[in-house]
Amino acid sequence: MGRVSGSMISPEELAGAVGAAADGSAARPVVLDVRWRLAGPPGREDHEARRVPGAVFVDLDTELSAGPAAPGPGGRHPLPRPAALQEVLRRAGIRDDDPAGLVVAYDDGDGSVAARAWWLLRWAGLDPARVRVLDGGFAAWRAARLPLAGSGPGAGAPEPLPAPPGDVVVRPGAMPVLDADGAAALARDGVLLDARAAARYRGETEPVDPRAGHVPGARNTPAAANAGPDGRWYSAAELAERFRAAGAGPGVATGAYCGSGVNACALVLALEQAGLTTPEAPAALYPGSWSEWSADPARPAATGDRPWAARE
Repeated sequence: MGRVSGSMISPEELAGAVGAAADGSAARPVVLDVRWRLAGPPGREDHEARRVPGAVFVDLDTELSAGPAAPGPGGRHPLPRPAALQEVLRRAGIRDDDPAGLVVAYDDGDGSVAARAWWLLRWAGLDPARVRVLDGGFAAWRAARLPLAGSGPGAGAPEPLPAPPGDVVVRPGAMPVLDADGAAALARDGVLLDARAAARYRGETEPVDPRAGHVPGARNTPAAANAGPDGRWYSAAELAERFRAAGAGPGVATGAYCGSGVNACALVLALEQAGLTTPEAPAALYPGSWSEWSADPARPAATGDRPWAARE
């Protein structure tokens, strides 16, 4: 299985960047721990027990969104207010006067949650060359037997001194977004990708949102299929083959959605990794996603394997 570079970074590469910062030969990377699970336990507990040395915990529900919300306008994970996001990023130590300084996000899975941090950093105006997702997440870091900080068994590596507060200015709008009408139009006139598991796309189950099914015309490309069993991402060629089969390609207007606007960020990232979009012209994100769409009874829902199958 091939591996990707681009907006991904391997555990060994991140460890090298941390080491270079320690000896003063390079800028210190800012590492964001965004571990999160829909049904818990809280990611902060995992962070306190074991983490990449120097990592700062950032909470998906309260810091990478405007707070957990019920399905409806904006969805379950609405985009954070720019001022609130700026405060979070400054607390993490992200600076505008360090244009080469890496910012790396990791989760405890296949990068689908970390991709939300990647997307928000890009949306906030950071240079695409600075922003990375740790390939394989925290599991890959541990598998590589790299140092662990924290209070749990096997941890205890020394922590670097806390980074000084950052001065980054959030300038929202650098990544394209869709509202519900825009998602409907893209599903009709371009390619709208659904990042959820196939059973949710088909409407066989819906554990969270008001109705089952998918946006009529959307095509299912689960975010979990970006990576292999070890959580490491497939090569650009392998990713491109999957997305081309769904109709995506250079010059094709493409967007993505999921349940609440989180995992769809991994499709935006994967399309860029595959070379089907570029940092200058990325795929669009529908932040409200199915949690917003399904809460509006005026919006139709399709079911089954086909994009336009059986509609309410």
